[in-house]
Amino acid sequence: MRFAYADPPYPGMAHRYATEAEADGRRAVEVNHEILIGYLCAEFDGWALSTSSVALRDLLPMCPDDVRVAAWVKPWASFKKGVNPAYAWEPVIFRGARSWSDRGGSHAETVRDWVSVVAHQAGFFGSKPPDFVEWILRLLVVDVDAEFVDVFPGSGSVGAAVEAWRASRPLPFDAPTFEQTRADL
Repeated sequence: MRFAYADPPYPGMAHRYATEAEADGRRAVEVNHEILIGYLCAEFDGWALSTSSVALRDLLPMCPDDVRVAAWVKPWASFKKGVNPAYAWEPVIFRGARSWSDRGGSHAETVRDWVSVVAHQAGFFGSKPPDFVEWILRLLVVDVDAEFVDVFPGSGSVGAAVEAWRASRPLPFDAPTFEQTRADL
């Protein structure tokens, strides 16, 4: 199975990611989210797309009817003078999340459609913390050996978090059935 996470510059925010050359007068190019969403739907079994709460109303009509919206709630967010209420959460549009039974078992974990994780305070603007990335992997029910593509690698923090998550996972095995366990008693 193939999964993807896309964290492009949010609509209207490409200028925040401008390179030095762009800062010298060339304009920053906005991501065409309609093309991006089409690509995610065509190429991946499951995907997640981060965006801003302001852009959500524009992006949802571009998505298939079976998407859901989850929330990354930030317990610490920078407050901007004159902005009330504060922007302290970000939507994550996702599609193709599997159930644990689709994965071949009946795992007891239920993943919430929200997560409360502190954002990075330093480094690359917009980079996502490892706990957020693990939540995305759990939200989509990604297997350790599944292909996972970071569509906008930026700082590389998502790829590093995925590799750390894979390294921390036990090797896949067939869990014993209830009858096999009972027979051992």
